[in-house]
Amino acid sequence: MKYALEQADILIDLEEQILYLPKHNKFYVISSGLNGIGEQENSGKTPRGWHEVALKVGENTPENTVFIARQETGEIYNQDLADAFPEKDWILSRILWLSGLEEGFNLGKGCDTFQRYIYIHGTPDTEPMGIPKSHGCIRMRNVDVIELFDLISEKALVYISEKKLLNI
Repeated sequence: MKYALEQADILIDLEEQILYLPKHNKFYVISSGLNGIGEQENSGKTPRGWHEVALKVGENTPENTVFIARQETGEIYNQDLADAFPEKDWILSRILWLSGLEEGFNLGKGCDTFQRYIYIHGTPDTEPMGIPKSHGCIRMRNVDVIELFDLISEKALVYISEKKLLNI
């Protein structure tokens, strides 16, 4: 299956650490994988190429809702939780779970984005944006991921590029 960039609902530029919504002309600063870029299972890297939003999780939950395994824990992230679990990779507010669309590259055995649990999700506002820091997911500010969640539907087409996509 071949796609053109003009078809993308979401463009993610890993070089610039930017997520762009072309149909809405909105830009968001993100944080991608600390381990770099790649599709390998268990690598902690952010996958490239064509994806779709397979599932959306967290509709109508409060900002800073804590998720574990895509389930609400009943907790709202706060400083006490941060202090209790300082090394935790928090998944907050909303989840857009990605599925690769390129067989043998980001879909299938050993490289499957969906089976790697790669999401676009919220993270504590204290976490830096604009630099790779995640475990492979695309992290966003909570207010931004909530806005994105409301603007984008399931099956939305996502392109993740390691090279600069935009001239801004």
